[in-house]
Amino acid sequence: METPTSIERVIDALASLPGIGKRAAERIAYYLADDSQEDIDELLDSIVSMKEKLHECPVCGAITDEEKCPICTDNDRDHQTLMVVSYSKDVTSIEKSKQYNGLYHVIKGVVSPSKGVGVEDLNIQSLIERIKKEEICEVIVATNPTLDGETTAQYIADILQPLDVKVTRLGYGLQIGGSLDYVDAMTLGKALSGRTKL
Repeated sequence: METPTSIERVIDALASLPGIGKRAAERIAYYLADDSQEDIDELLDSIVSMKEKLHECPVCGAITDEEKCPICTDNDRDHQTLMVVSYSKDVTSIEKSKQYNGLYHVIKGVVSPSKGVGVEDLNIQSLIERIKKEEICEVIVATNPTLDGETTAQYIADILQPLDVKVTRLGYGLQIGGSLDYVDAMTLGKALSGRTKL
């Protein structure tokens, strides 16, 4: 028996999500097909509500459903240390390690010539303005240890050189070619404590 077209559409949509292959997408689609209308409505409502309420924090660029993210408004955090990450999900990964108590700045990607992403496409100008305006003493560059991540880190180090700020890089407890959102808390903690000057 052929898969109904409506289920095939759901399978294709789910399979386009990161970490979900065709088989997993198929299982989820059939589960949803058998689920109650009430549960489906709740799922759809939560997704729509998320998209309506989430926006970028005007200070750091992380996604939040508040006016400013809770990290930027937390007076107990170290406001002299700023960690530069590529994506909002990296903030969540680092926060889970409970090893860092400073602020963040999300640059929304990495320099990737092969994908047509240049420095002008990243949230770097606001980083420079923020360092000039706030009393930042250290910038920790926490891009992934990939070729694009390293290129981005070096660009940030170069562009911040004229400013009176210490620029460091996470230590290499992180696997080269890895991704921050897959790193366990202990490894991330070691990488944070072993950061190096850029």
